[in-house]
Amino acid sequence: MGSLSPAIISNLILPAKTVDRTSFNGISASVFPCAGDRPNVIQLSKRSSRRCVAHAEKSAIDFSDPEWKSKFEDDFEKRFNIPHMRDIFPDAVSYPSTFCLRMRTPVSEEFAKGYPSDEEWHGYINKNDRVLLKVIRYSSPTSAGAECIDPDCTWVEQWIHRAGPREKIYFKPEDVKAAIITCGGLCPGLNDVIRQIVITLEIYGVKKIVGIPFGYRGFGKELAEIPLSRKVVQNVHLSGGSLLGVSRGGPNVSEIVDSMQERGINMLFVLGGNGTHAGANAIHNELRKRGSKVAVVGVPKTIDNDILLMDKTFGFDTAVEEAQRAINSAYIEAHSAYRGVGVVKLMGRSSGFIAMQAALASGQIDICLIPEVPFELHGPHGVLKHLNYLLETKGSAVICVAEGAGQNFLEKTNAKDASGNTIFGDIGVHIQQEIKKYFKELGDPADVKYIDPTYMIRACRANASDGILCTVLGQNAVHGAFAGYSGITVGICNTHYVYLPIPEVISYPRTVDPNSRMWHRCLTSTGQPDFI
Repeated sequence: MGSLSPAIISNLILPAKTVDRTSFNGISASVFPCAGDRPNVIQLSKRSSRRCVAHAEKSAIDFSDPEWKSKFEDDFEKRFNIPHMRDIFPDAVSYPSTFCLRMRTPVSEEFAKGYPSDEEWHGYINKNDRVLLKVIRYSSPTSAGAECIDPDCTWVEQWIHRAGPREKIYFKPEDVKAAIITCGGLCPGLNDVIRQIVITLEIYGVKKIVGIPFGYRGFGKELAEIPLSRKVVQNVHLSGGSLLGVSRGGPNVSEIVDSMQERGINMLFVLGGNGTHAGANAIHNELRKRGSKVAVVGVPKTIDNDILLMDKTFGFDTAVEEAQRAINSAYIEAHSAYRGVGVVKLMGRSSGFIAMQAALASGQIDICLIPEVPFELHGPHGVLKHLNYLLETKGSAVICVAEGAGQNFLEKTNAKDASGNTIFGDIGVHIQQEIKKYFKELGDPADVKYIDPTYMIRACRANASDGILCTVLGQNAVHGAFAGYSGITVGICNTHYVYLPIPEVISYPRTVDPNSRMWHRCLTSTGQPDFI
């Protein structure tokens, strides 16, 4: 997941990561994963981590008001309205787009003053086009995965902005200096996105494109920017990693904006996760405060797939595919040994999407452990008891565990990384040791093999699925910037590409819903019981 330095964090006030705040007529309603009884709570569904609507002042929404639904929809539209240049510069001049069907090669010098227009082409996105955020109409609050606004689970339409090229643009391509940064850890597809941003910028007619090395750190004076062009990026997608390098931390927001203004950057494309996007939003706000006409656009990057509201983030499919290699190795080791047990630890600090999807894809996992679902190791219903049953009936077993799972079994530490994230203990090693100890005490030892492919699955080249996703995300990021939007991120929602205001996707990490159909499918695949 993308990261943010403590210096940048000091400039931000973010909502608590476990709370989804929904403003309604000036009052906040919050959706909590309920850990216990709370006052004035309506329970919407029964599950291990129940979702409840907590009322801020008796009730955030007056459901007796016959107009409550339309008021909620109006409020939702205001919250998801994406910031535009004209919000700050009402007299901002627009120009006919230089991106059109007739011009699929970079704009030539003859169009430096008079931009081409293709009125016959119907390939532009209307600024009023919208995509439906949620497509399932739940008939009951007890339906699997239901997240309801009211106790009756009323269907409420929630529309978000469709991504793509607009007919009018708000930057002259010859005046643009665009910069690209990649922050946080590595992720499959970074080079694919960089490549497509550069190519699309050149098609619009931009001549000055640079890469900022090593994330936000690159805005310091000691690191020189990297000139980019189609020639430079033509084949970068054929390898993993990032052409620009990555890092965590960096200067504070004011220093970053100072550096951008000194360099003449008026388009910034930020590739990263929740923390990186928080930094991009802070940069956007500081630029607005200073009255600078600069577009800041994010592209969500996290193999954990933990960005809110999106179908998936780039790199996730590749990570799941690469995880199959480790799982298959663990299966062969376990299956070939007498009472063999394979343990595979996968990435997932707070979200178990990789572990869950890898377990589903492989068909070789007997036990899948994720951060969202509590479990016990010992006891009559614990993991070790079930593991013993598997060895007695199958002769071998494979366990897949996300890195953030079972942290309650490990010694707490106050250590932090450069992004301010707590450094977790190694749950994989702990489970390996506990298995050996348990079966040794039973008098029938198990042959345990532990595999940790953590960095292998994020340093590889993007697969075909992620390659397509990265390509379209990169294109739409450029379209959004030229259309005059800033403080937005681009993503895929219900198979359509959309623009979302950054604050709405960074309030807390997206996690696996233990009551969702996908988690139920995983449990059906593994055949594991509840370990509590």
